[in-house]
Amino acid sequence: PRLEQLHRQPGLPGDWRAPPRRCSLLTGSAALTSFVIALPEIACAFDPYGTWMRPSTGTQVSFYDCGGKLCAKIVAVKEERRRSKIGTVIMTGATKSGDNQGDLLNADDGKIYTGVVTMQGPNALNLKGCVAFICQGETWTKIK
Repeated sequence: PRLEQLHRQPGLPGDWRAPPRRCSLLTGSAALTSFVIALPEIACAFDPYGTWMRPSTGTQVSFYDCGGKLCAKIVAVKEERRRSKIGTVIMTGATKSGDNQGDLLNADDGKIYTGVVTMQGPNALNLKGCVAFICQGETWTKIK
């Protein structure tokens, strides 16, 4: 007997199960295509490149690609006494290993730390400086 004949018709006496449901290949393909098309937009939303503001000082830092790695330099400052810091590269050679990690310069004291950049959303970037296992950081806001 054919498969359809093995199922009793819904609503008739002796109805014991509904006929099998068939998933449309077209529906599944459309859903998959929509997801794949949206992937680049999702990935770009959490991109560290651009200009970010450090909330504690108002300093603006541009994160950019430098030979396939992440680098950052100071592009604007809020306080006049920090003007000489504009153009200072504060992060070099950050590589992607979960988060972006590279050398981070503290422009105030000249010391170099391990810098860790973690994206917390499309407009939130957390930058930490670490020595051994002790890290300090803050969340920056994207402005461009």
